[in-house]
Amino acid sequence: MEQIFSIAALWLGLAVLSAVIAYHLRMSIALVEICVGVVTAAVAGKFGILEGLGANSEWLRFIASSGAVLLTFLAGAELEPQVLRRKLTEVTVVGLIGFFAPFMGCAAIAYYLLHWGLQASLLCGVALSTTSMAVVYAVMLETGLNQTDYGKGILGACFVNDLGTVIALGLIFAPFTYKTVVFIGVTGAVLLILPFVSRQLTRIYAHRTAAIRTKWVVLILFGLGALALWSGSEAVLPAYIVGMVLAEFSAGDTNWIRRLRTLTVGFLTPFYFIRAGTLVSLPALISAPGIFLALLGGKVFSKIFGLYPIIGWFRKNREERWFYTLLMSTGLTFGTISALYGLSNNIVTPSQYSFLVAVVIASAVVPTVIANAAFLPRHLLPEPKPPQEQTSELWESSLGEEG
Repeated sequence: MEQIFSIAALWLGLAVLSAVIAYHLRMSIALVEICVGVVTAAVAGKFGILEGLGANSEWLRFIASSGAVLLTFLAGAELEPQVLRRKLTEVTVVGLIGFFAPFMGCAAIAYYLLHWGLQASLLCGVALSTTSMAVVYAVMLETGLNQTDYGKGILGACFVNDLGTVIALGLIFAPFTYKTVVFIGVTGAVLLILPFVSRQLTRIYAHRTAAIRTKWVVLILFGLGALALWSGSEAVLPAYIVGMVLAEFSAGDTNWIRRLRTLTVGFLTPFYFIRAGTLVSLPALISAPGIFLALLGGKVFSKIFGLYPIIGWFRKNREERWFYTLLMSTGLTFGTISALYGLSNNIVTPSQYSFLVAVVIASAVVPTVIANAAFLPRHLLPEPKPPQEQTSELWESSLGEEG
């Protein structure tokens, strides 16, 4: 137990350091945490103490996965159904192009240029076709764009993009079995009754029993997540759908969402983002930088050339188009999941896996830094609230019952 507390303290110390760096560099905290993870792993590897970080221990992987699940739920909860209905064409077209362009482009690069096998090339296309919901949502939160129709449209397109990735991974590599049918059936039944049951629990118990809404939502997320893993899917997929189904329910109490966000971003997601950085093998990248650059260029440029003209149909402003396109060019959660799936099932070699993970993480950093630095649509940012209003909200939040 002493070792667990020591490792946890080390990782939270890295999280605090990341927050300080992010503040002074004016960068997304998620991106800084990834970079801190890369540097930490490199230093630990230099001194032969990489295993001492505990990045692959079961408890730390569980906390990191929990952070990804809850962050994905919060992203779904930010999507208002009426906004999605208004933007159905936009999110569908942008999301599908965002998947197919890099899937075909990166698979072709891996097969014809790098001479990987067919299965490894297809896995490469799947892993690099993603858009990082976790990174995009973190950027939306920090800029306040999650409150705007523009930001919600981006999040909706991210969901369609990643849904394409999950479906492709399942159709190409995972056999469709009875477990898939059970997962779809149980998830559908739960989603049908979830809003009603959630409202009833809130009406009867929310202000009498501490944190019952949080316990209920986490129960559903973990239960469906376990079922998803059992069926060969991933725990974050039902989390996003649960968030969308409960979007109207969540919007009824912004203080509750704010507290859940504090728990998620303040404690859970640093483990996820920092761990993602520790997965990068710098020696493998240094030994063959051309492979890394070819795959990174394939992912980013195929996204840009595929999406920029399409996004122009919906957004005429130059900054809005580039910011939208670059955020859709990021990757992280489903990319690393797909790469790990390929490694676990001997579809890719450990060396190929290192390149895929490195490219996925680089794609989370490079496009987002450029988007924030050069193309942030400041005219869409919500007006900051006066200090006294923020203080009043915090005071009310601290007095309110958690529920």
